Amino acid sequence: MFHPDLIRHPDSCPTLVLNADYTPLSYYPLSIWPWQTAVKAVFLDRVDIVAHYEREVRSPTRTMQLPSVIALKQFVKPSQFPAFTRFNLFLRDTFACQYCGSAARELTFDHVIPRAQGGRTTWENVVTACAPCNLRKGGRTPRQAAMPLPIEPIRPTSWQLQEHGRRFPPNYLHATWRDWLYWDVELEA
Repeated sequence: MFHPDLIRHPDSCPTLVLNADYTPLSYYPLSIWPWQTAVKAVFLDRVDIVAHYEREVRSPTRTMQLPSVIALKQFVKPSQFPAFTRFNLFLRDTFACQYCGSAARELTFDHVIPRAQGGRTTWENVVTACAPCNLRKGGRTPRQAAMPLPIEPIRPTSWQLQEHGRRFPPNYLHATWRDWLYWDVELEA
């Protein structure tokens, strides 16, 4: 019987990485490794294979099905607070402008208290903004621009970002990944 995995190029067979407790290391960005890294980890006995693709790779002496889901043997404790990056900021703000609420394509970030007025680039002073709102606000505070923020910006925890990330599934989800990513959603009857 023909299986679609058999014609996949190995480069299109990423591996979902689970922590030792069988939860994803990260939801967004999803914790995936390229097949070469996964195979190396298998041979170094650092992971357990949980599921695999039908696609095989061969060496002169071995044949191996590519792992689609692996679990680390050693638990990796996630950091409590994520790094301050543009992507993490957009994720904290659910990819929406904090002034008008739109999910525009041209997202940027805005200093609540402008840098020209002594504002710093921190979680508590930067929000996601669409380009038109950012331009309209300019170098003013939200109060000066009559553009109030619905909620004050905060420094999120890694857990909060993971929860936000679960709302934005990646473009590619192999069938073997679904049980490990969405195990806590309500099951259909």
